[in-house]
Amino acid sequence: MNALYLAFAYLRYHRARSLVLILVAALIIFVPIATQTLLSTSERALVARGEATPLLLGSRGSQLDLTMAALYFSEERPAPVPMREVEAIWDSGLGVPIPVHTAFSSNGFRIVGTTLDYFDFRALALNDGRGLSLLGDAVIGADVAEVLGKGVGDALVSSPENLFDLDGVYPLEMPIVGVLAPTNSPDDAAIFIDIKTAWVIQGIGHGHEDVVTAEQIAAGTAALAEAAVVQYQRITEDNIDSFHFHGSQDNFPTSAVIVVPNDTRSATILKGRYLDADGPTQLIEPAGVIQGLVDRIFRIKSLLDVVTAIIAIAAVAAIGLALFLSYRLRAREIVTAVKLGARRGMVLRLLSAETVTLLLTSAAIAAVGATIVSRNAEAWVGWLLALGN
Repeated sequence: MNALYLAFAYLRYHRARSLVLILVAALIIFVPIATQTLLSTSERALVARGEATPLLLGSRGSQLDLTMAALYFSEERPAPVPMREVEAIWDSGLGVPIPVHTAFSSNGFRIVGTTLDYFDFRALALNDGRGLSLLGDAVIGADVAEVLGKGVGDALVSSPENLFDLDGVYPLEMPIVGVLAPTNSPDDAAIFIDIKTAWVIQGIGHGHEDVVTAEQIAAGTAALAEAAVVQYQRITEDNIDSFHFHGSQDNFPTSAVIVVPNDTRSATILKGRYLDADGPTQLIEPAGVIQGLVDRIFRIKSLLDVVTAIIAIAAVAAIGLALFLSYRLRAREIVTAVKLGARRGMVLRLLSAETVTLLLTSAAIAAVGATIVSRNAEAWVGWLLALGN
């Protein structure tokens, strides 16, 4: 007890040096634990998203780009797949196709055009407001609401793909009708709209208003107006009935199609129908694509582990050197203590008590930090995944 008391008194007297040693040692313990926790959580989050999506249909090309665009709403732009492929899966009776249109964004967040089946498939629940029901409605994720400070009753405007494309894509104002509950997934950073609304943004569908009004005709002032029309940038109760689409819906685009087969047999049959390497579409298993990506990433992780271990050994050696030099500087104190009657064993216990107190305090700080990281890892990883997209 006397040794611990004296050790604590000494460390308190030299509080600046003691604090530096404690913090450095705490970091040496904390960083590897926190890194492993976050990496493990990231791996589980990535793989879980892929495993929760049975099959993914898209145009033939990069499977990774297709998976990242459809599951994580990244900036990759896979070639669009026509809606006739969606109808073909419906007609087969082998599963439920869920189109996902991710070509547009608003305020840095991806706009996802889809159907109501997506919300059931991902088990998304509303935190406020209602779901999609009208053309032009938008339901936003929890992160979108928090970052933009928007909620039910506010509006978002889609970002134009090309400011000089006056005849094609143009901004659309979308009223926010619902806010989703947090899920710690990319859905938190998405703006959901009906896929038909996405086609309106793309310019495939639009509304018209006759410039010539009944009052103008009655007053005889309609000579210059003729049959002109204007395109709306906002869908309202007054003009929603005028919105229509040109061409066959079978040819309308979507970025990808999530396919939920009825059972294992249906999944096998569906995969067999898309084996032709020369075909325009491909049916992939996202879990395998994501696992391959994770495997490549974690090959690099093993190298990082070696680097971390080397740095940790160097840091421990530096702390050991600092303690050794500290003891050498206290040589006169130790000699004085011996002359006053302190045995060498007592001096050794005193120095050991100081070292143990430093390490235990550092370990306690590192444990608190590791606990905080562990409890918040899923939320942080979900936020980072959303931010990266």
